[in-house]
Amino acid sequence: MKKIFLTALSLALVLSGCGGDREAGALFQRAEASFAAGNYSMVKLQIDSIRTLYPKAFEIRKAGIALMQRAELAEQEKTLVYLDSVMAVKQALLDSIKGNFVLEKDTAYQETGNYFYPTQTVERNIGRSFLRGQVSETGEMSITSIYCAGGNIHHTAVKVSAGDMFAETPASPDSYETTDLGRAIEKADYKLGADGGVIAFIASNKDKRIRLEFMGDRNYKTVMRPDDVKAIAELSELSRILTSIEQIRKEQKEARLKIQFVTRKMEEQRQEKE
Repeated sequence: MKKIFLTALSLALVLSGCGGDREAGALFQRAEASFAAGNYSMVKLQIDSIRTLYPKAFEIRKAGIALMQRAELAEQEKTLVYLDSVMAVKQALLDSIKGNFVLEKDTAYQETGNYFYPTQTVERNIGRSFLRGQVSETGEMSITSIYCAGGNIHHTAVKVSAGDMFAETPASPDSYETTDLGRAIEKADYKLGADGGVIAFIASNKDKRIRLEFMGDRNYKTVMRPDDVKAIAELSELSRILTSIEQIRKEQKEARLKIQFVTRKMEEQRQEKE
């Protein structure tokens, strides 16, 4: 009924109004046609044009605001349907690989747990120098260089290479040293995006022999074990999936908030007319 009223209003203004109202009414009709076709971005452009070009076409401007609200509501509902479908696909993908990892989370003090590859859990790697990967439940990935090959080298960076190609981390802002039964242990953390491309290098060269170099006062060189390479490569994929899921959740929340806002404004305007 409301749609019929708006159409009748626009036709009346086109046929009997002054020049400005006729032109505004014609543009409003085109906006209605765009709405019927589901072209909501065009609706907004056309209504914005009415507001800019015909500031004195008050009735058409009011009808335009109502139509724009309907377009915004329809657009956000369409977006939400799309996001829900994408989320279902991503969640199914996560469910298919999540069992390949170990989730470590102490609910007493951790709100977000971390995924590890089974071969890289702490208890299975005591006394070993290697790169360990981890991914938080929200998709944030980092690697830790663990050195305990004898004596301190005070390393703060690592370099990985395959053939004549390599990647190197910047100096870690989070490195620390300790001892365990008299053995010196050094660790340094590097977050994805601030790792000098080391994580991506390992993932893209996962089928190659990758050399690992701890860089400090003196350097220590070794070769990455195939299971360590596999761990970081698969954690990298897990990170991408979890990050995309977090982004979808954010966009879903934004769409729902917009729907609530527009619905509330439409209801307020309806009550004002009664």
